[in-house]
Amino acid sequence: MIPVTVMVTGKGTVSTRIKGHYGPRKPSRFSDILRPIVFWNITYKCNLKCIHCYISAGQYDDRYELTTEEARRVAEETVKIGIPLVILSGGEPLVREDFWEIVEPMANKQRPKLSLSTNGTLITRDIAHKLASYGFVYVGISIDSIVPARHDYFRGVKGAFEAAVRGIKNSLEAGIDVGIRTTITKFNVDEVPAILKWAHDNGIRRVSLYILDTVGRGAFIKDLLPSHDQLKKLAHVLIDEARKYADDMEILVVRAQFMGFYIASLLAKNREEFLQYIKMLDAQGNCGRKSISIYPDGEVKPCQFIDWVSLGNLREQSLSEILRPDNEKLKPFINIEKYLRGERCGKCPFRRICGGGSRGRALALTGDEWGDDPLCFIDYNELVKRYGVEPGTVL
Repeated sequence: MIPVTVMVTGKGTVSTRIKGHYGPRKPSRFSDILRPIVFWNITYKCNLKCIHCYISAGQYDDRYELTTEEARRVAEETVKIGIPLVILSGGEPLVREDFWEIVEPMANKQRPKLSLSTNGTLITRDIAHKLASYGFVYVGISIDSIVPARHDYFRGVKGAFEAAVRGIKNSLEAGIDVGIRTTITKFNVDEVPAILKWAHDNGIRRVSLYILDTVGRGAFIKDLLPSHDQLKKLAHVLIDEARKYADDMEILVVRAQFMGFYIASLLAKNREEFLQYIKMLDAQGNCGRKSISIYPDGEVKPCQFIDWVSLGNLREQSLSEILRPDNEKLKPFINIEKYLRGERCGKCPFRRICGGGSRGRALALTGDEWGDDPLCFIDYNELVKRYGVEPGTVL
């Protein structure tokens, strides 16, 4: 995750409220390798049919999910071991009839803080106020275009945009910080400035731009991936947009960590500043390193974008056992710089921090999960030369 606005201006909105103040001179210490942020996909079911869904959720999905009792036990453990943040997702998390029972052990605790990742269509006024009463600090709602027909097409159900906007308004009226999450493809990347203005005008405090990843149903729409030129142009656009909205709304980029190094190179005036930005990006973590994902059946994954790897199952082990430093399945992601072997990623001095971009895109487009992410456009040799990084160094 690249906190573009914090990089550019030193200011944050939702992230500051959740993590406290951080920036290039003061990297975040909110999470660490063995006390990660948890993305908890509590169900495979969903009321929409999104064409890119990383978990391939469905309306009548009958895959074996944790029972209420099992899920509550997991929730209790997140409190016990001090997980900093739990993001409830799915599928659509509000589809589960026992949602509130699952959340109750974590409600209004100092740790974990609670966030909801949702399509927004089921957030009525009553649900929004109940989320607030349970201590949810943030609701992230998916908006992929501010043209309703385009959003509805991507989400697979007519009327999805209108329903999501109602969910946004209901959440804001309940006093919850709201952000939108936009999946970036080659078709909507040029719409980003308009999306940001729409978000700001609607009182939204955070916009997370997810570069399309090729897992789940996303594996079938590889032709929608943005180009190198589009991503490079987007980086320049976001620097200007971050300055414009810095006092009211923050912008982030997700699933393209390499863009952070490019943005750092555009901002840094000298080697010292560049390395400060790098340390800040390092503090954000990556899949299996400061963040993990729990799947509905209890499988623990490095993140929801590395779905072919299991770190353990919560029906067989506790979360604290899975997060032990001697877990052999976790080690490749904690020490990912030793495993990347692509022609570019395997030699890049930033590979430990970046994690090689997306392992899902590497697998889908090159056939090698430890190969190169084809979307990476940075010239790391030029950055090494410009900022005096020793050849062969792994930052």
